[in-house]
Amino acid sequence: MKFSCVALPGFLLAFLLSYTTVAQSPQTPVLRYALTQATTDTSRVLLLADLSASFRYSRHDSVLYYAQQGLDLARRIHFAKGEGRCLTRLALLQSERGNLPQALRLNLQALQRNEASHDMDGIARTFNQIGLLHQSLDDHRQAFQYYFRALAIYRQIRTHDTSQLVSVLANIGATYTGAGQLDSAAYYLEKAEAEVLRETPGRWSSWGNPEPYVLRELGLLAAARHQNRDALNYYRRSAQAAMPENDLRSACRAYQYLAELYEDQQQTDSSVFYGRKALHMGQKLSYVVGIVHTSRLLADAFASRGQADSALQYLRIKQVAQDSLYNPLRLKQLDAIALAEVQRQQKLEQEQSEYQVRLYIYAMLAGLGGLLLITLLQARHNRQQRRTNAQLQELHAQVVEQKETLVAKRDELSHMLRDLKTTQNQLVMRDRMASLGELMAGVAHELQQPAQAIDNLAGISEQLSAELRGAVQALPLEKEQAEPLQDMVQSLAQYQATLRRHGQRVGNIVRGMREYSGKQPAMRQLINLNELAENYLHLIYHDALAKNPEMQVTLDLQLDEAVGEVLLVQHDIGRALINIFLNAFHALHTRTHQPDVPADYVPILTVATLRTGEEVELRVRDNGPGIPMDAQGRVFERFFSTKSPEQATGLGLALSQEIVAEGHGGTLAIESEPGAYTEVIIRLPAPQLPTVESAAATV
Repeated sequence: MKFSCVALPGFLLAFLLSYTTVAQSPQTPVLRYALTQATTDTSRVLLLADLSASFRYSRHDSVLYYAQQGLDLARRIHFAKGEGRCLTRLALLQSERGNLPQALRLNLQALQRNEASHDMDGIARTFNQIGLLHQSLDDHRQAFQYYFRALAIYRQIRTHDTSQLVSVLANIGATYTGAGQLDSAAYYLEKAEAEVLRETPGRWSSWGNPEPYVLRELGLLAAARHQNRDALNYYRRSAQAAMPENDLRSACRAYQYLAELYEDQQQTDSSVFYGRKALHMGQKLSYVVGIVHTSRLLADAFASRGQADSALQYLRIKQVAQDSLYNPLRLKQLDAIALAEVQRQQKLEQEQSEYQVRLYIYAMLAGLGGLLLITLLQARHNRQQRRTNAQLQELHAQVVEQKETLVAKRDELSHMLRDLKTTQNQLVMRDRMASLGELMAGVAHELQQPAQAIDNLAGISEQLSAELRGAVQALPLEKEQAEPLQDMVQSLAQYQATLRRHGQRVGNIVRGMREYSGKQPAMRQLINLNELAENYLHLIYHDALAKNPEMQVTLDLQLDEAVGEVLLVQHDIGRALINIFLNAFHALHTRTHQPDVPADYVPILTVATLRTGEEVELRVRDNGPGIPMDAQGRVFERFFSTKSPEQATGLGLALSQEIVAEGHGGTLAIESEPGAYTEVIIRLPAPQLPTVESAAATV
């Protein structure tokens, strides 16, 4: 539907636009431009209502013009929401002019249209305006009822119109001030001020910036608390804030309260000055309430000066305004309208109550019908259930028999599958171990000859060093010349001894690799347990570094020399140590990469040996993540592992326990605390061997 309105003569419209431009608020130009761009009648109605609201405190004839235009269009297109909002603006205009009965009548009409269109913003605004009417008549109880209903709606719909929310909060605070409840007044006025400060400047709705109103009411609260200096400050700030908004009403009230405060302080000149400014603002806006209060104040001021003519002039102004505001006929009309509204509300509540009773009765009847239907269906079901129970019992017996047969077959298949998996894993592990043995045999073969050559050459070098030392001593040299040569020969001999010792160590490692590869028979022999543990530790550590170059582990060796040589199968114990060291380095690597690892965490692997009588102990301890409590009882089970299947087969600790317990008559135990450490303890029988001295003494 295209927009059509009552046409105005061109010269009249131009005059009105130029006239209102002077009196407009900051929101008016934006709304007027939006009106020219509107494409639907409904949006035009709402924009006309907003334009009307933007002139409410600056130009009443513009309020009437835009509100009436919007109301006429809304009624033509049957737009209830727009009709309610325009009626609210007309009611506001009548209230400002002092025609309270007509204002209440229009507000009640607007409320009906708001409710019919479910316009919650409109309902809340209408409640707020009705509350203002009761507040102006000092009917605080009724004012509070309407204010709090408006506030509840704004909070329910989470309104974005801060101007309206602040208006309700400030109205509640002002009413509490009038009722003498100053603490409650301060609470709501401070909340209103906080909302004003929170809002972004320049983003106010068509109702404008409510800051002048809030500051004025804070001034009244300060005056009620006898804080006159604060009150003067608030009044001046209110008048100053009203100027950018072109808010003549707030300016009028601010000047009025300044005049009254100066009158109380017996500063008559200041009181008259601000009183005349307030009266000028009130007459310019046709604000009847402000005219009444200000003319009364000026009349009293001139009477106290003895200027009867001026006092009489202002009394006449007061009387005219007061007659329009407190006309007995209008008050009776207001009471009649209020009574009619109360009766309407009571009728609505009664109808609502009757409707709820009817709904309750219908629900009860529906429930009884449902229960009866359920009872009939249950009886029919019971009869069918009894007929089928016999058949079900017979079928149940057959199912139980078949189930037992199937369970037996399933268990048999499960055992077969488990054995098959065990065999398969053992074959895979055996194949891997065989491949590893062949690899180690090849490496040992390649290293054996260079290691033997190093050992032989180191021995020859030691002999040559001894001969060279003798030759140096036989030379007829001075002491100053002989000592440097002797020192160099001595250092050379020490280097050769060190080289030979490390060559022997390489040979031991090669022999261990050949034994591990299975190329030599598994027979027990006396082995230095400390050297064996140290060799395999370094071997596995270098392997771990090759796989994870960034890993840095502190190796802590606590080897007891009293352990000495122990009778054992070297490559079997070597296999057990390899499994244990691999697990320890994996635990430390895992702990290093956990997200909750402390910044000062240092991975430490401790290898300790100890002789305890006829036994020796070998302890391997890491400060990794530990073993979970629910897994500690299963660590020696075959194919159980806390690692992923790609990382482990779950056979390492099981094979290690077999080597220690069955192959050497010892024990292998694990102690662990989750999040702290894991310690593997190997105990081997190791009787004390007689020394050379003790054997000689025996002979």
